[in-house]
Formats: sequence, C-alpha cells, structure tokens
Amino acid sequence: MKEMIINNVKISASIMCIDWLNAGDQLKILQEENIDYLHWDILDGVFAPDYILGSSIINQFRKVSNIPSDYHMMIEEPSRLFDTFEFSAKDTVTIHQECSKNLHRDLIKLRNKGVKVGVALCPATPLQTLDYIIEDIDQIIIMTVNPGYSGQPLVPQTIRKIYDMKKIIIDAKLDIQLSVDGNVSFENIPYMLDAGADILVGGTSSLFNKNMSLKNNINSIKTLIKDIKGNEI
Repeated sequence: MKEMIINNVKISASIMCIDWLNAGDQLKILQEENIDYLHWDILDGVFAPDYILGSSIINQFRKVSNIPSDYHMMIEEPSRLFDTFEFSAKDTVTIHQECSKNLHRDLIKLRNKGVKVGVALCPATPLQTLDYIIEDIDQIIIMTVNPGYSGQPLVPQTIRKIYDMKKIIIDAKLDIQLSVDGNVSFENIPYMLDAGADILVGGTSSLFNKNMSLKNNINSIKTLIKDIKGNEI
C-alpha cells in the first residue's frame, strides 16, 4: 500500500467529543496546535440515533475560531437545512449517500454555496454508489463505525474499504480527500494511514482521549502520522 500514500495528512477535531465544560480552553488549544478542521457532526435522531450540534451552537463556535469547518450532516434529506448554517469558502460540507433522494442535486446546491462538497458512506454501503457522482466531489468520508454515538468499536472490514476507495481515486486521477471517521484510535490510526487515509477525524479514542491532555493527544497523533507517512506537520 505504500506506493498509494500521499503526504500532508490532516487532523479534523470531532467537536461532539469536546469537553463541554472546558470547551473554550480546548478550542484555544486546537487553534494553537494548528488543527486543520473542526468536524461538526450534525445528527437528526432519525438517520442516526442521537441529536447533537445544531446550527446555533456551531455558528457560535465559529465566531471565536478561524479554523475551517468540516460539516458532516447525518440527517435525512439534508438540503432542507443548508440555509441554516453560515458556510464559508474554507469549509467542506459532507452529506450521506444514504440520506439524499437526489444526491447529485443536493451536491449542486452545496457547490452553489461556494463550499467544497463531500459524500459519506456507512460501513455497509458499497463504494459503487459513488460511480456517477465521484467526479463532482472533493471529499469522501468512510465511516468506520455506524453513525450515531461516539466510542463504538471499529467495523474491521472498513480498513479494506479505505484501501479500495483510495485505489479508485488514484486510478481515476481524481483530486479527492479521503477522510475516515469512527474509532480513529491510536491503535487504529496506523492501519487507516497505511490504507490511504488523508484526513483523520479524531474523537474520544484519540484526540479527546481523557487519559491524556488534549495537547499530548494531538502530539501523539502527529507523531504517528510522521512515523508512518514521513510528514512534517
């Protein structure tokens, strides 16, 4: 797999996992440590069994941070909520293939808002569902757990899925970032990177692991990236 690896792995902080009683301090650390994205998990309680991170909360965070946003909409028919968010040109907005009746139309709507666009796939969703829209997207999120709560175990077949998706992207010479989301732990990160991940969405199993400080967790992830992919980040 080494020949498929691309430099400049990015870290996206899953804000649903932040220490909410110390969110301001942790946001400052993310800024100081040059985290690449703030990852916003938007759940509607229908597609995924939880509710979290509505537009009012996200928009307030954005007023005090200039870190680009990585929106992950886990909601049925996401286009109905596009206008409630204050997107900027630095942002990426990803919607689920499983949630849009007309995926291409929804991606066009997002593109017209001036953002980068992405599609997320649940563990059991075949890669072939992207066949006729893959040229129109900037990011693919491979879910390595089923959408919902944090702290779930990795679905092991998804490591092979990352590899297969990366091969498709490279063979087609497409400029698409491959993101992985779900149990992105210190133990699993090496396998995800070796399979070809470009963006790591860090949650409770790494970035916001309570056994170490946030700063130490960030440094540990950066060390793993450097050791495996030779990045200077």
